Amino acid sequence: MASLTRASRIKNPALFICDIQDKFRSKIYEFQKLVSTTDKMIRASNALQLPIYITTQSRAKLGNTVPELATNLTGPNVRADVDKTLFSMITPELERQLPAWPLDVIIVGIETHICVTQTTLDLLQRGHRVYILVDGVSSINPEERGIALARLRDAGAIVTSSESILFEILGDAGHAQFKAVTGLVKETSEVTKSALGAFSKI
Repeated sequence: MASLTRASRIKNPALFICDIQDKFRSKIYEFQKLVSTTDKMIRASNALQLPIYITTQSRAKLGNTVPELATNLTGPNVRADVDKTLFSMITPELERQLPAWPLDVIIVGIETHICVTQTTLDLLQRGHRVYILVDGVSSINPEERGIALARLRDAGAIVTSSESILFEILGDAGHAQFKAVTGLVKETSEVTKSALGAFSKI
């Protein structure tokens, strides 16, 4: 699989949602802001018909994907919903659902320094390009985020924001889903500002 460079624009976006589960709700730094960003990305992905891949970590112990996200995770663009014990999302089951061509993977979820890190490294090794949303990843200890994001940027990942990536996917005000996505951006502008205020200091 040919590698994609960081310098070229996004081409084949897919959303990866890593382990946003009920048991983490009271432990993860700014969990609700993470959920808000993820909900925006799910709704935009549905409008744009982007493939979505979901994992949970040891679901029987840690719970399902939080219900406020699960509501919008029912469409045909949900390609996988996998429970795992691996820290990486790239389990054999999920990998079988990936296309043969390189993806531009947009990652949201937890924890930045464990599951998000290992997923990113596995995707990069396989020739995919990875975009990590600074307002969409968190950890129990907030300081772990900056350490992990610096490492992953050095490894070849792109650290960006939810609003930036959505407008890059649109690319043109003439896009068929421009009004739907920009309407969503406007609707969520206050929660986006709040999430960036909490998460962008890395």
